[in-house]
Amino acid sequence: MLLQHEIILRLTATQHEQLKRTLFPGDGKESVAVALCGTHRSAQRTVLCMHRINAVPDENCTERSADSVVWPTEPQVALFSEAARKKMVVLKIHSHPSGFPRFSGLDDKADRALLGSLLKLAPNEIGHASAVMLPEGKIFARLLGDDGRFSKIARVVVVGDEVVAFEDGRSTKGAPFDEAFLRTQQAFGARTVSMLSKMRVGVVGCSGTGSWVVEMLSRLGVGELVLVDPDVIERKNLNRILNSVASDAAAARPKVKVFARAIQRLGLGTKVTSYQTDILQRKVVHSLADCDFLFGCVDSADGRDALNRVAAFYIIPYVDVGVLLQADGKGSVQQICAAVHYLIPDGSSLLSRRVITAEQVRAESLRRRSPGQYAALRKEGYIQGVNVDSPAVISINGFAASHAVNEMLARIHPFRRDANREFRAQTFSLADGAWLRVDDGHPCPFLAKRAGRGDCRPLLDNAELS
Repeated sequence: MLLQHEIILRLTATQHEQLKRTLFPGDGKESVAVALCGTHRSAQRTVLCMHRINAVPDENCTERSADSVVWPTEPQVALFSEAARKKMVVLKIHSHPSGFPRFSGLDDKADRALLGSLLKLAPNEIGHASAVMLPEGKIFARLLGDDGRFSKIARVVVVGDEVVAFEDGRSTKGAPFDEAFLRTQQAFGARTVSMLSKMRVGVVGCSGTGSWVVEMLSRLGVGELVLVDPDVIERKNLNRILNSVASDAAAARPKVKVFARAIQRLGLGTKVTSYQTDILQRKVVHSLADCDFLFGCVDSADGRDALNRVAAFYIIPYVDVGVLLQADGKGSVQQICAAVHYLIPDGSSLLSRRVITAEQVRAESLRRRSPGQYAALRKEGYIQGVNVDSPAVISINGFAASHAVNEMLARIHPFRRDANREFRAQTFSLADGAWLRVDDGHPCPFLAKRAGRGDCRPLLDNAELS
């Protein structure tokens, strides 16, 4: 059951660790930091995404005690000016070493003074924010709007190898328990079932693997699905797309509409928002920015790159799933591979892992935007060809998709004996019976710097979305 409107703060696990080191130096006194946050706002949610943290050195504070901290704001003027210029939100966060689980009277007074001044210096449509970190790492936060009122931030979400949500206490109540999810609850517990019921999950690509992902997420009780796919059902799809029938192919029904129909018939309460288009549309990017988790089930390099950018800019965990079936077209199979990649917003990317290349992204973008120019450049040898079609079989798609969905479950409900970090990049060869965990490498030099940037111009730093 999704709330009508909520305010969410997202940060990465790396940022969370940085804050914990800064705010708890070990002397039992309060410390403070300031962060610049990207934003996204819709009718459903207001999202703050932590972009950059400026620590306030303890030695620069004019007063520090177990229940108060006084610090100079002058060294943060450059950050405040950047917030004003880019219409971003300033977040002040300090520690409560005592574990006091609420904003104190001193906090109220200090926040009104600082955030009130920031509303004049760096006005925006959202306001500015304040947060407190407790010794165990829990964060609670609030927003001061231009009406002078504090609004609680319903959830603070930390995205890393695990996805951890700190809730304000009011948003923990879900819908009445549905017996349809009894077995899921027995396996993963009531908390995970409740979490799933409040999640909004985006699935880009609703063909072979995507259809399995959608089916499993809806039967797990995910609150809302955002489905993105430009194509219609064709007869050649019927061998692998769940819930598609011959009449859908005859009528050339959009894939996303077929799945919306199937989910409605299922009757488990999952809401569906669908887009019969590709991901590189402003309305699609904005809708995906509202999501709590993303799945990429597309073959195109430019689509995968765009989804990776959405995940980074808005701090959203992202699972990319791909299948490769090499056959001669006459029944001889050379290789069957599946790959599942878990992407952390300020970690490595599909580009830095070399799953896709910049040349592929450029070529496929050109093919989509200007087919004639693409064909001419390819003929002249200036551009590398892009694979248009490849074999696809339902059993292989289902295998890959189930691993992808289980990857999401492992991140929100850690159940593995080995650390989740070791499962960021996995490849499976059904032909060789091999399962490999591949090192994901270093943070992406391009996307890691843009983690938490939120809405900007051009959107996702992509000229197509200007």
